[in-house]
Amino acid sequence: MISIVLTNRNRDLNIVKKCLDSLKNQSNDRFELFFVDYGSDKNYFVSLEELVRSYPKINFIDCHVSGQLWNKCRAINIALKQTKTDFFFVGDIDMIYHPDFVNRLYGLKNENVVKYFQVGFLDKQESEKKVSFGEYKISFNSTENATGMTLYPAELLKKISGFDEFYHGWGSEDTDVHIRLKNLGIPVEYYDKEILMLHQWHPKVYRSVHNKAAFHSSLEKINSRYLLQTKELKKSKANLNFDWGLMPDHDAYLSLENSTVSISITNEKAAVDALLRGTLIDLKNAIAEIEIKITADENKIKNRIKKIIGKKYTEYYDLQIINNLLLEVIISFFRNAPYQYYLDEKKIRLIIKL
Repeated sequence: MISIVLTNRNRDLNIVKKCLDSLKNQSNDRFELFFVDYGSDKNYFVSLEELVRSYPKINFIDCHVSGQLWNKCRAINIALKQTKTDFFFVGDIDMIYHPDFVNRLYGLKNENVVKYFQVGFLDKQESEKKVSFGEYKISFNSTENATGMTLYPAELLKKISGFDEFYHGWGSEDTDVHIRLKNLGIPVEYYDKEILMLHQWHPKVYRSVHNKAAFHSSLEKINSRYLLQTKELKKSKANLNFDWGLMPDHDAYLSLENSTVSISITNEKAAVDALLRGTLIDLKNAIAEIEIKITADENKIKNRIKKIIGKKYTEYYDLQIINNLLLEVIISFFRNAPYQYYLDEKKIRLIIKL
């Protein structure tokens, strides 16, 4: 049997419905469907849950991690840990699936080979239409460099500890899995004989620094360089220092309301460095509430004058730099820890269970 996993955070419900309808209407219904919601906003989640519950065959997994960085790899791994089928297809909630899609998967599955698929992309106007699969007009097709839609032998994927949960945000995580399997000598084949999936258009506001959710402005570049190092080092196994596919503990997230340690600093460089390189890493068994505020403008002016006249002055970090540095520490040391992260123009607020 085949498992299909879809991951979601705050995706337009019209897009979600079209995706689920296309899977509901498959000519072959011998598949298990996991729907993992990883941290959607509370108001959105109420409507999402109502929609998903209307499809009775879905294994709905709710991860209460709103306010955290998007981690598609962890969301996929949570489903992988739970599946008991021989094959595991990593899909996308943005797709409309061909009515014979699952049937094709059965014809292509091979316990020794990984298969990934070409996708047709729809523009905004086409995506809004309600027509049969074959009536959509495709704007362009993906190339073999797009590695996301993949059918894996489940045991092979588990053997390499699933997706590498270092990857947060967007980019490179799918290619990483392909590379690590190739490093084990597993063939990874590209299927482009027909289009079995259509990608629905959507805006990419979730990648914007203007989005109030946790966002690192350089993560895609970091992910890309990390991928190159994975390739150069011929890695096969991931997540060596962390549990992978760990289901978030809802009670642990509720406990964030009761902090035991409070830390408040400005954006002074020395104070931020001390927090990130020492204090935060050294704290144990604490629920820490951390606030980092931009220093008052009058202090900045005095500091500039000192710098100009050659006196000792205080260095300050830009808030966006602090944001990136703090999120890197979380990824590197606390990626499985319950935390809530808030950012606006004047401060960062982090509550984390260490």
